[in-house]
Amino acid sequence: MYHASFRQLQSLVLVARHESVSKAAEAMHVTQPAVSLQLRTLESITGVALVRKDGRGIQLTAAGEVMVDFAERILRLWEHAGDELSALQGVTSGTLRIGAVTTAEHLLPPLLVPFTLERPDVRLKLQVGNRVEIVNMLARQEIDVAIMGTPPRELRTNAARFARHPMGFVAAADHPLMKKRKLTLADVVGANLLVRERGSGTRTAVERLFKEGGHALNFGSEVSSNEAIKRMVSAGLGVGFLSVHACALEFKSGLLRMLPLKGNPVDADWQVMHLAGQPIPKVAAAFQDFVIEHGQELVRSELEGFYQRS
Repeated sequence: MYHASFRQLQSLVLVARHESVSKAAEAMHVTQPAVSLQLRTLESITGVALVRKDGRGIQLTAAGEVMVDFAERILRLWEHAGDELSALQGVTSGTLRIGAVTTAEHLLPPLLVPFTLERPDVRLKLQVGNRVEIVNMLARQEIDVAIMGTPPRELRTNAARFARHPMGFVAAADHPLMKKRKLTLADVVGANLLVRERGSGTRTAVERLFKEGGHALNFGSEVSSNEAIKRMVSAGLGVGFLSVHACALEFKSGLLRMLPLKGNPVDADWQVMHLAGQPIPKVAAAFQDFVIEHGQELVRSELEGFYQRS
């Protein structure tokens, strides 16, 4: 077998990931014909068909699935080799491949900015998605570290708590429940409660609160976006259960407020993790150590205004 190039391997991996030549081309910042040429060349080198058309999309052949697995491993090893060589020179560099659940996207800037400012040679590859998406990315080793509330049961991970995660019931400032005396969870139950999808950290937390309070899990609406919940709640269409991190700007502007409910908000943990039994790149290990050491302080500073108003 003749030598394949990293560009050809990357083309195959991205086409497999997006099931589309055009989307792979966008990710690589090249033209569609350029990606198609890379695939044809790789097929010529291997002597087998690696992809096939499926309607408007692209699917892998059996040989393509085998090749993608090896291509991903080769590309990861090459990236790790560069990180190790930089480490020998005392330089923390390379690509920090990090994934975070949607609720944590507002948490990331105060963590990433000071880390990267101290390490100008570090590049970021940030993936944000729901819990299932981030767990799958970690399993496929598309990311090296992940940030979420609870480690996945379906994967063996090394996880560490690094900060508290406040979340609670929020409503528009003029919502009738804001003026109610001795507000209870029963009042919230009948207020068209908007929650995230099953499996998300905030959904798990609110389900636990309902069960502990003896209430049926009867929610008003299930919404897969924090932004959509905030817009609906600020418009007076119900009550939301969200992360304080996700609502920082709305609290500051007065669009949203915490319901005056005893025990609101509740605290959980933010955790940073990587796959157990797998080598972790130096830059990812450095970020994980940084988060464990400084995460709580940085998060507290970011939410200082909220706690002062609480």
